[in-house]
Amino acid sequence: MGTALFYHLTRSGVEATLITLLPRAMAAGWRVMIRGRDAAELVRLDMQLWLTPEDGFLPHGLQGGPQDVDQPVLLGQGPVVNGAQALALIDGAEVTVEEAQGLERVWAIFDGGNPDAVARARTMWTQLTTAGISAQYWSEESGRWEKKAERISG
Repeated sequence: MGTALFYHLTRSGVEATLITLLPRAMAAGWRVMIRGRDAAELVRLDMQLWLTPEDGFLPHGLQGGPQDVDQPVLLGQGPVVNGAQALALIDGAEVTVEEAQGLERVWAIFDGGNPDAVARARTMWTQLTTAGISAQYWSEESGRWEKKAERISG
C-alpha cells in the first residue's frame, strides 16, 4: 500500500504538475494512469504531453486503443488497464479505497480556487486515511510546493 498525495493547485496548472510528476514516476519504473472525468480535457492534455517537456518525451496514449495495456502513461476515464503503479486524478476523478490500496501512489490534483474540487479532495482524504492509507497534502500558495499536512498509516 502506497501513499496518496494531494496537490492543491493555486499557481500551476494540471499540465505543469503532471510534467513534474510523470518523469519521476517513469524513472522509478512505474506505469501511470491519468484519470479524468472530461473526455475533451483528456484529449487536450494528450496533445500537450506530445509537446512538452521540450527536452524530453513522455510516451503515452489515450484509453480506448489497441495498445492500452502497453502504455507507460495512459489517459482515460475508466479502470487502470496498463498495470499502473501510480494513478493521477484530475478534473474531479475518483479512486476507490480498494484501488488505492493496490497502488504505490495516488495523486489527487485539484483546483484550489474551486470550492467543489476542494470539498471532493477533503472527502477523498478522509476516505483514504480512514482506510489506513498514508496521505500528504501539498500546497503551492507560497509560490513553491510545501507539505502542509501528513497522515501516516501504520
